[in-house]
Amino acid sequence: MTRSDGRGLRATVLAVVLAGLVLPIAAGLWHTVAAAFGHLPAIGKTEWSLEPWRQFLALPGAWTSVKLTLWTGLASTALSLLVAVGAATWCYGRLGPRAIGRLIAPFLAVPHAALAIGLAFVIAPSGWIARSVSPWATGWSVPPDLAIVHDPLGLSLILGLMVKEVPFLLLVMLAAMSQVPAAAQMRACRALGYGRSQVWLLIVFPQVYVQIRLAVYVVLSFALSVVDVGLVLGPSNPPVLAVALTRWFLAPDTKLILPASAAAIAQALIVLFAILIWRRGEVAVAHLGRAWICRGTRSQTWTWSSSAAAVSAGCCLALGMLALIALALWSVTWRWSFPAALPEMFSVGAWLRPGSGWGRAALNTAVIGVLATGLATVLAVAWLEGEDRAGLPRARWAEGLIYLPLIVPQVAFLYGLQVAFVWAGIAGGVAAVIWAQTLFVFPYVMLALSRSWRALDQRLVSSAAALGAGPIRRLLAIKLPILLRPLLTAAAVGFAVSVAQYLPTLFMGAGRVPTLTTEAVTLSSGSDRRVTAVYATLQSALPFLVYSAALAVPAWAFRNRRGLTGDPA
Repeated sequence: MTRSDGRGLRATVLAVVLAGLVLPIAAGLWHTVAAAFGHLPAIGKTEWSLEPWRQFLALPGAWTSVKLTLWTGLASTALSLLVAVGAATWCYGRLGPRAIGRLIAPFLAVPHAALAIGLAFVIAPSGWIARSVSPWATGWSVPPDLAIVHDPLGLSLILGLMVKEVPFLLLVMLAAMSQVPAAAQMRACRALGYGRSQVWLLIVFPQVYVQIRLAVYVVLSFALSVVDVGLVLGPSNPPVLAVALTRWFLAPDTKLILPASAAAIAQALIVLFAILIWRRGEVAVAHLGRAWICRGTRSQTWTWSSSAAAVSAGCCLALGMLALIALALWSVTWRWSFPAALPEMFSVGAWLRPGSGWGRAALNTAVIGVLATGLATVLAVAWLEGEDRAGLPRARWAEGLIYLPLIVPQVAFLYGLQVAFVWAGIAGGVAAVIWAQTLFVFPYVMLALSRSWRALDQRLVSSAAALGAGPIRRLLAIKLPILLRPLLTAAAVGFAVSVAQYLPTLFMGAGRVPTLTTEAVTLSSGSDRRVTAVYATLQSALPFLVYSAALAVPAWAFRNRRGLTGDPA
């Protein structure tokens, strides 16, 4: 009876995922594809044609935007992976996973847009770094005329993506280490005279990479299609393609919708093309690695390389920390003239005017985040519980559907999804934004929760069943209490993802649902730094508070049960 109930629960959850997540993405892609080929009855276009593609390719800077997209996406992902691998190599055996987790946790909680704004405050010609070395080292009494932020090569965009993605990749590597017998392999290879770094890079890391390949593809897809970070740090004339087509979609001239739709499909094809390039690179690197192993060469170059990468990772973390401090400083600054290294006058005036904007944006952000995260968490628990009750193996094809929103670029289907929502009469409100954000929150909650859920000792559940506890009681009295920490951590991850959503909020809310992210990105283009800093600081603080609660609540609830707090016995 329980097994059949489990099959029914699993089928129900799969139906909800298909109807609520997969079908909207498919509908969004269909409407975008239709508009890309000239079919958009809303503006009187009913003939199918290739004219939107010709218009897209004829738009000023279109080809440059495509090249910038490929360059910044591939470069930032490759550099982030190299730095994270080197940092993991150096940390192995020196720092434990818990210590590293505490070190990088703040950067995982901070949304991309807030970190990008803070980084702009640090590296800009009038930023904190220039102020700290002026005028005594540079002779600058006014900000230099240097294109650092919004540079035409996209270097600041690459740096901003690295500051955020290096900690993420380092975390997923540490999680994957539990699936690899690294300690035994390390001892065996060290006995043969190989250095620790060489063993990690040539023997351990290839096994780890198999576990994290999907995460790397997600990072690559995000880097190729990011909009909010591109608006804050990326090239401006022309911008990367995701930023350019977003501007075309939002332009008053409705004639730009068709070429923008063509550009959105081109964006999806670019991501697919980049993943294929990356895959070919994986094969080439694997071939070189095998050839190096067969030669049996011992070299200290590996140690130096890993040390350099670890230093680079430290620099990324330092820049991220400076960015967060800069946001906090600017939010309480009244006067900070160049080249003073610190504010000359402080004021909390920008914080005392919630009614002028940030109060409503903060409330919307919190409400949407809680509801979207709650829906995603309930759905994830139902999915995993149905899997347990049915006694069936993991359906990897179904999990592939769950992670679809992380691979397909948002800009490729969000406009079409907006069209579908308008047709259904649910666009332009908070409910549409919650639904759209749940598309992206749910996969992250599943990623964060599934490993811990499946690692639960099933003997505890079997013992409860032997004592007469039914499926619901076993779930509520055994599984959820034991898994409270990973459950709340997954919810915190989901909330942070919700807070960071820019395009879903902008498109599905039709610009009428202000959140901290949409307002902060808008203000970053030239508004008062103090006001921008207030929004970005709040945007950073909300996920951090939720993460803190996710750690504090289990520690308090299980203060007399050391085995459930995660502390060593």
